[in-house]
Amino acid sequence: MIRWRKGEVVRVRREWPGAVELDVAVAEGECRALAYPPLVGRPEVGDTVLLNTTALAMGLGTGGYAMVVAVPDRLPQDPSGPGHLVKARYTPLQATVLGADEQGSPHHEALREADSVDGMPVVVADLHSALPAILCGLYAGSLPDTPAGSPGIRVAYVMQDGGALPAWFSMSCAKLREVEWLCGVVTTGQSFGGDVEAVTLHTGLLAARHVLHADVAVVAQGPGNLGTGTRWGFSGVSAGEAVNAAAVLSGRPVAALRVSEGDLRERHVGVSHHSITAYGRVALVPAQVVVPDLPGAFGVTVREQATALAGRHEIVTVPVDGLHEALKASPVRLSTMGRGLEEDLAYFLTSAAAGRHAASLLP
Repeated sequence: MIRWRKGEVVRVRREWPGAVELDVAVAEGECRALAYPPLVGRPEVGDTVLLNTTALAMGLGTGGYAMVVAVPDRLPQDPSGPGHLVKARYTPLQATVLGADEQGSPHHEALREADSVDGMPVVVADLHSALPAILCGLYAGSLPDTPAGSPGIRVAYVMQDGGALPAWFSMSCAKLREVEWLCGVVTTGQSFGGDVEAVTLHTGLLAARHVLHADVAVVAQGPGNLGTGTRWGFSGVSAGEAVNAAAVLSGRPVAALRVSEGDLRERHVGVSHHSITAYGRVALVPAQVVVPDLPGAFGVTVREQATALAGRHEIVTVPVDGLHEALKASPVRLSTMGRGLEEDLAYFLTSAAAGRHAASLLP
């Protein structure tokens, strides 16, 4: 159930496109809060705000903020622009957006009969934290002498709705857009706030190709991940569905494994059961499953575990030489489940290897 508080904004800590981080005084003291100005307006110091403190009370790693639900004494103006798609439907903060695929969109005609992404590589990952690592490998593997921001390659991030719904929550996406490592963000399903909005993952992939003119798409859920420790009860199941969507649209699905040497949970050590289930059971069409050529006994274990996917998919072993250096040069901080690059190097090398392989598929 929702935990509610009223508070007063005492300082604005920082902001990035679509989001403002605040310190808010509440009865228990001060708490860190996050507001999305496109939804609630921009809170200022001294404003009274209504907070949802559920995630803060639960201590969620990626969602440990109180969320500003409203600035009741200074409501934002009603929207006046076009848009008929409602996202976060039937919640108190449901929002109307302009979908690229809806009739009022300038892109409707381009997408109305679109049925193919023309062989575009589509890298699929379980967690949002894989996104910057995939890009590090992709850029290092394809254009080693090309600086960030080069128009030589266009990469779109297609965000599923298994984690955060607002794309604005991701500071990584904001920075990756700023340095032009992403040509845009497409939000699909119930997620919203991207450069392009789409109804489904399928129209999201088509929009990445035909609206953003992407050469490569990376598909993953937004920040956060819902899991219950059961075989099927985790939001990353959608990675298998993304493989299916990429294939049916004539894309080239590249499956990034979730691999960890630093996770203390047995089910995620080596190749996570998330990857084995999503790619081995949910994905019904072949993908290229990238297995990093990691050194030592752990590398042997990962390669052995990945053979469970060989019956349906093509296993592609990719060298990781030079990828550690590429990851250290990431324009955004690398972190997964609270672990940084050196604390779980295998995780980030595996994601970067998938990016490196995607680069090899480009003409």
